[in-house]
Amino acid sequence: MRARDYLEETWEALDANRGRSLLTILGIVIGIAAVITMTALIGGIRQSILGQIGANQARLVYLNVFTDTGKLDDAALDEMREDIPDLESTSPLARSYIDIGSGQDAISCSITGVDSDYFAMSGMKLVAGRFFNSNEDKEASSVILLDEEGAHRLFGTDAQEAIGQSVRLGSTSFTAIGVIETQYAGSGSVEAYMPSKTLVRAGGYSDRSSAVALAREGADMDQVVSDVTSWLKTRFRISDDEADSYIYVYSLQSTIDQVNSVMMSFQVLMTAVASISLLVGGIGIMNMMLTNVTERIREIGLRKALGATSSDIAKQFLLESISLCITGGVFGIILGYLGAFVVAGLAGSFFSSAGLEGLTPAIDPVSVIVAAGICILIGIIFGYGPARRAARLDPIEALRYQ
Repeated sequence: MRARDYLEETWEALDANRGRSLLTILGIVIGIAAVITMTALIGGIRQSILGQIGANQARLVYLNVFTDTGKLDDAALDEMREDIPDLESTSPLARSYIDIGSGQDAISCSITGVDSDYFAMSGMKLVAGRFFNSNEDKEASSVILLDEEGAHRLFGTDAQEAIGQSVRLGSTSFTAIGVIETQYAGSGSVEAYMPSKTLVRAGGYSDRSSAVALAREGADMDQVVSDVTSWLKTRFRISDDEADSYIYVYSLQSTIDQVNSVMMSFQVLMTAVASISLLVGGIGIMNMMLTNVTERIREIGLRKALGATSSDIAKQFLLESISLCITGGVFGIILGYLGAFVVAGLAGSFFSSAGLEGLTPAIDPVSVIVAAGICILIGIIFGYGPARRAARLDPIEALRYQ
């Protein structure tokens, strides 16, 4: 038989049982749609989380030293940067929780003291105004950067109108020179940044135990963390036994790896659950094909009597099974695409406080190709038994069948 003959016979056979065929492929449609929807949703959540972390975050190394033998002052950070070639830049981190106000209003705020290199290192984004420069950092200028939440709560205006306004810390006034994006939307927390020397002067904050370093592009982050740890032990005369108690060094690359690992595990779990529908659909395909074989026994006997080989019969029924699965796969892919956007929209609205508002599904073309391959595989696996049964029918006995 020619390929065209196989296709025509397949279409006639499926069209003759249109209702049964549609119901049979429903399991395949649901299974494929579920797999694509879950894959796209989890991929979108992963991209959203990593997007919030920032482009440079994987290269950042945070370090803390809790010892009386020295501090992470500017001289120590400069020395560390010179001794470790894989470090590109460094910045002190001094954090304090202070009430800040404008007029009669005051709010609790987390203020971080950094130097001017920190903003480029962290990939922080401005909404309005500017970052402070190195001169303002060295001179401990009375400048401050607010996040959008803080600007709104202090001044009740948009970001641009907050520029140039006075912010009060205790009895000292500071000028708001910039507004940055709120990092944790919906959390209600307020973040602010100022030169580290300014924070020391304004808040009496003298602890210099924390800093952040940016590794060079392409550096082995595990090796960088190890080098920084070794340098700190040498610089502050800390023994190996005491290192765990006095030194804490970590890279966000490990956090990113954990996010990827958790998302991958969750994706495998959800795909496995969604694949149950594919299994049910495959069983439905087999059931329908076995019914078709039983109903067409005389037809099979007649074809064999007219010269059709067992191979021709097997190919015919196998092609019908594959056609059902591919049809279900096509509709499942379309439904999966639509479902991905619907579910992503619902997830974004439910978890907006976690920064997932406006969640966009990440539809991987590879998952679509895999889905198409799975459809063909299901058609072959679950259609092989009925096709083999049809091919092995004795033509004489088949013609006698009532």
